[in-house]
Amino acid sequence: MSSSAIRALEPSALWNCFADLNAVPRPSKREERVVGFVLGFAALHGLAAQLDSAGNVIIKKPASADRQDRPVVIMQAHLDMVHKAGDGVTFDFDKQGIDMWVDGDWVRARGTTLGADNGLGVAAILAVLAAKDLSHPPIEALFTLDEEQGMGGALGLQPGLLTGKTMLNLDSEEDDTFTIGCAGGIDTLGRFEYTEVAQDSAAPVMALRVSGLRGGHSGLQIHEGRANANKLMARLLSACGEDVVALSTMRGGSARNAIPAQCVAQVVILDEARFVENFEREAAGIREEFRLIEPGLSIESIPVEVDGGEVGVMGAAHQKSLVLAMQAVVNGVYRMSPVVPGLVEASTNFSTVALGNGKAEWSSLQRSSVESSKLDVARAFRAPFELIGAEVKSGDPYPGWSPSAESPILEKMKVIYRELFGEEVKVGACHAGLECGVISMAYPGLDMISFGPNIHEAHSEKECASVSSAQKFWKLLTTTLAAL
Repeated sequence: MSSSAIRALEPSALWNCFADLNAVPRPSKREERVVGFVLGFAALHGLAAQLDSAGNVIIKKPASADRQDRPVVIMQAHLDMVHKAGDGVTFDFDKQGIDMWVDGDWVRARGTTLGADNGLGVAAILAVLAAKDLSHPPIEALFTLDEEQGMGGALGLQPGLLTGKTMLNLDSEEDDTFTIGCAGGIDTLGRFEYTEVAQDSAAPVMALRVSGLRGGHSGLQIHEGRANANKLMARLLSACGEDVVALSTMRGGSARNAIPAQCVAQVVILDEARFVENFEREAAGIREEFRLIEPGLSIESIPVEVDGGEVGVMGAAHQKSLVLAMQAVVNGVYRMSPVVPGLVEASTNFSTVALGNGKAEWSSLQRSSVESSKLDVARAFRAPFELIGAEVKSGDPYPGWSPSAESPILEKMKVIYRELFGEEVKVGACHAGLECGVISMAYPGLDMISFGPNIHEAHSEKECASVSSAQKFWKLLTTTLAAL
């Protein structure tokens, strides 16, 4: 990984920790290596560290000499990151560190997610833990696991190990906003089994490919109207019809919390003339609809060479049922908040689909800041699939974080922000899954706030982080710690 340019950035303490962290593979549910890295970091700096029963890491640092009498403050971030490569990019996330480069005011990765979500938060905590010249109260650093794939670490957080009553969550992505509330979420998974039918491969076989979409965070970007590759593929297959194409395989999406940017289906062409007419007509309509918001959209039909005399496909009746269910299922914004103008209350994302060899499986994530509407949108997503006899289940729910009308840390940091930057900070909730609500189940009564630097296009290969914003974030963080 070429990190010398990253290490030359200011503040060097933050960016050096980020470069070290990004050299360590850290996919959700496989965080052993990054846990080892953080424990080694604590040992290097002579700090007490422990794992809780869920595998989360807690590191404690005594107060600086001038803050010995101050209450303990918890600093929290998650260790895992979304691993996603761009179309045509070959990258082994289990072995390679993220390849970063500096583009003016932005740090980017070459062809993959950057890991600034939540790597910059982790790096900031590590830099504070290592610092010898910062003023700060006693610190309990909490590094959680598996945030991106269901908040497993926060859900399993062991009570009784943390003593702090104030928590700084460093997982927000706009440097002019303090977040004091967020949506909860629930996963809905489906499975549909079918008997494959042998189709003579003398008929043309084509790969239908939807690619080049922006993708992105399925909470923070869900209101922008970005195209969902799985939904577009359902449109194309429905427009062609089961008497024109026979579906053999399908693969779409990369992660439960990312808007799918690509979907590929392999089909056998049953009526070539009608296929060309129907496919091109629907593709043209899609291109026109999304020409402004998805400038990179590509819709192709590519001939495929098949070895052997037969291709396994879905039967026409099963194909029709599944494709119509995919087309009918809700996706995107479900309800806007009647309380907070401009805030998405409830949404759903048709995240991944994998079909072939007699089995189709899919995943989705529903979010809402209101528990009843979270359950309602999950039922709405389930309904079309249940109607065709698919096995559908919802599980792994996590709660939202309700804003507190009286938050001492919010009031203190509003004053600090005004004094540092000469303007009022924005305060609001976000339609993303922060861990604060989950953590408060194990530690009720925490006074919590979330903030961070500007990070754009998280959960996609276009993810980038602002250098100047990271400097602003570091100044705010260190000034806050000195005042607590």
